[in-house]
Amino acid sequence: MHRPRQFLNIPTEIVRTVVAIAETGSLSKAGERLGLSQPAISSQVKRLQSLVGGALFVRTANGTTTTELGKVAVQQARRILEANDQLLRLGGNNEGPQPLRIGVSTLLADELMKTQAAEDLTDTFIHADLSPTIVRGLIDGYIDVAYVYSFPLIDTEDDVTIAQEIEEHSVWVRSRDFVLRPGAPIPILAWPGDDWMIRTLTKHNISYKIVFRSPNHQLRLEAARAGFGLTAMPERMVPSFLLSAKDYYLPDLPTHKRLLCVRQGLEGSRATALVQRLSTLLFKGTKPMRQVGRL
Repeated sequence: MHRPRQFLNIPTEIVRTVVAIAETGSLSKAGERLGLSQPAISSQVKRLQSLVGGALFVRTANGTTTTELGKVAVQQARRILEANDQLLRLGGNNEGPQPLRIGVSTLLADELMKTQAAEDLTDTFIHADLSPTIVRGLIDGYIDVAYVYSFPLIDTEDDVTIAQEIEEHSVWVRSRDFVLRPGAPIPILAWPGDDWMIRTLTKHNISYKIVFRSPNHQLRLEAARAGFGLTAMPERMVPSFLLSAKDYYLPDLPTHKRLLCVRQGLEGSRATALVQRLSTLLFKGTKPMRQVGRL
């Protein structure tokens, strides 16, 4: 009889050790940076290697370098540390009121930042990510206010309050000199969980291939500028260096709602003022479908 495999956790100190070795190129230098002895460093490396199932480092004439598995492990280790450090920084390092936590889609982050003066951000913490991640944070309670595009998680308002919403039309965009070869699948520049382009192309039985994928909206725009392929974005946001593609082989993209959402239970004058300010700045000149005057 086989016992079910237990869930394993990798201590943060081991993760920091692996990153330190990769950055210093030496177990001893990593030990100096972290205040650990070399035997302690070696023990931590061995423990992580046993968990991931292979060697992470190899000694060379020039020092300690990462193996192919080690490169992947270090990349993931940095992500773990970043998430850990961001979590610790949520409350800052001072006493007093906790900052209001704003979550924003990477697609909308530039717009949000351009509407904010430095003094407006004194008591806020901004987290930019993909809309589904931001919405999940809103529902789970570690995001207070979210500026995102609609996502199935918020089809109902049981978990969030929608302060403002407006429908926007999305378009295909490409570089001015992009040309699709006859019969070739459409090369698309996607993001993780992309359902704007992929769902549309699949629905119309149109052949495509993903040639670039990134959660970073600006990188996707640069890939489009370089002529790698096509991507999608709200029509109002198309930059001057790209064209709205109206080629015959491209089906119409669906509309999406741009939303300003508030965590259920969020109260207080600071929160009310923030939502009202964002509502005015981010939906200026539009005719919102909905407006909630107070929290």
